[in-house]
Amino acid sequence: MQISNYIQQSFQVNYAYRVFFTHHIFSPDNNTLSAYLQEQASPYYQKRLLVVADEGVWQQHPYLQQQAGAYLQNVPGFELAPEIIIIPGGEAVKNDEALFFRLVDAIDKYAIDRHSFVIGIGGGSVLDLVGFAAAVSHRGVRHIRIPTTVLSQNDSGVGVKNGINYKGKKNFLGAFAPPAAVFNDAHFLTTLEDRDWNAGMVEAVKVALIKDAAFFEWMEQEVTALANRDMEAMQQLVYRCAELHLSHIGGAGDPFESGSSRPLDFGHWSGHKLEQLTNFTLRHGEAVAIGIALDSVYTQLLGWLDKDATNRILHLLQGMNLPIYHPLLDMQAGATSPVIKGLEEFREHLGGRLTICQLKGIGYGAEVNDMNITLLQQAGEILKKLSAAGE
Repeated sequence: MQISNYIQQSFQVNYAYRVFFTHHIFSPDNNTLSAYLQEQASPYYQKRLLVVADEGVWQQHPYLQQQAGAYLQNVPGFELAPEIIIIPGGEAVKNDEALFFRLVDAIDKYAIDRHSFVIGIGGGSVLDLVGFAAAVSHRGVRHIRIPTTVLSQNDSGVGVKNGINYKGKKNFLGAFAPPAAVFNDAHFLTTLEDRDWNAGMVEAVKVALIKDAAFFEWMEQEVTALANRDMEAMQQLVYRCAELHLSHIGGAGDPFESGSSRPLDFGHWSGHKLEQLTNFTLRHGEAVAIGIALDSVYTQLLGWLDKDATNRILHLLQGMNLPIYHPLLDMQAGATSPVIKGLEEFREHLGGRLTICQLKGIGYGAEVNDMNITLLQQAGEILKKLSAAGE
């Protein structure tokens, strides 16, 4: 018998999850979540639920303190952990390693096994942290996301990524772990600060620019309503944005980003660097808005995007009360902007080959493998002038 010097095997793993849209998810007469959980119940043993919630959400919606626990305690086939863990919200939680291990310890303490659920309630940062803790405990326990911001309902909360920051690098530690389900409750959006309402819309602008010109045109028509916090318009934006993100995740052939192609990161290479350089005082959406503006002007300088299209993009961002410029885009002491220097970090993040999505037109993204630093710096200078003119 001849023996080969290796054995090869390949297999596929199918993932499926639903994104639900509802109002007042923990109201006693709303069975959206309870019906889903009962579908997952077992006739043989009791499953467990551990809830981790954003402190800001808990304060803005005080009824949750009684309502959420009572609702989940009444789901047949499930036992609710005696403690609902309340943690701070915002990017800072992704820099807190002790908080990460606190959640891992809670999963252990309350015997959350691979058939049970961790339920995260909060903005994208909280969901990133909770999802990562779930992903690495027992090699992966199931987690349910209840996003409470525009950004998490239309983008981060409906995707498959989880992670925390490490040594100043955004999402350096993380895992691809699809949620068991996502529940978007529009009522949570009613108490957002204006900055968070506005910043969340940028992911819709991003995905429309690379995939859906008609969606971009709809936002142009509805920009005043959106900026004035019209809930019906926002619900339509969240739904279409989530739909486009899920379509890409399920249909583009690389849901766990094993390659270098990252079209959904349009505007993000510089946005992530801006977040880091400002010590995360810029909201993620605000930083990405600047990144989109930078890349849009850059592609105009390349001759890919016409001036009218660029102006439409910048006008929409400004109509949403989003920034298009930051002083960190400027050259520092005659040297390249520290934001633009972040290209090398992005190259490392991609595994050595720079692959960045740029625009051929509104609704049409195209990938490039190199960037002209001189033109990028010029784009930053143009944005500085346009921002000053608009003040």
